[in-house]
Amino acid sequence: MTLKDYYDILGIPVNAGITEIKKAYRKKAYQYHPDLNHSPEAKDKFISATEAYEFLLSYYDKLEDNEREYHQAMDDWRKYRQDRSHRRATAYARASYNTFRKTKLYKTTRIFEGTRIIYGLLVSVLVITYSIYGYIYRLHHPWNDEKPSVLSFIMLLAIGFIFLLFSFFYLLSWLKTSAKHKKKSRDG
Repeated sequence: MTLKDYYDILGIPVNAGITEIKKAYRKKAYQYHPDLNHSPEAKDKFISATEAYEFLLSYYDKLEDNEREYHQAMDDWRKYRQDRSHRRATAYARASYNTFRKTKLYKTTRIFEGTRIIYGLLVSVLVITYSIYGYIYRLHHPWNDEKPSVLSFIMLLAIGFIFLLFSFFYLLSWLKTSAKHKKKSRDG
């Protein structure tokens, strides 16, 4: 197979980035996994998509460097990894889709998306702000002479801060991953 064939199998352009490759593979894996798709050609398409994904993920950096490294990557792939990839893909095709989703290969398709992380940060700040504002408002405007529950206030505030921490750590991880990819792109 050629490099273009691998991109065609995943249905993406040859200049696609890592994020597009991961999204395309996740879509193809869901579409063609034999546990979900019982058509006769589904297993072969799933195996081909898995091979294409493994190749593109393994050699992504080398594919853009120069012609010689590209041919070396293709030779290495054919000699050593293609058969192993085919056997692994066949095993994944035999497993249930839920089991496949727990594999290390499938987990590599996870993507940290900046917009989701920013939304998470905004929602957590809104929860914290609303908790504080709501508690103060209820102190000044009690209903039926009832004071607001301090326990409810503390619980809502804790949930907001926990959500903020998770969002912050995901943001740091995303920034670190983005910096690595940018550095590789500059160096390559």
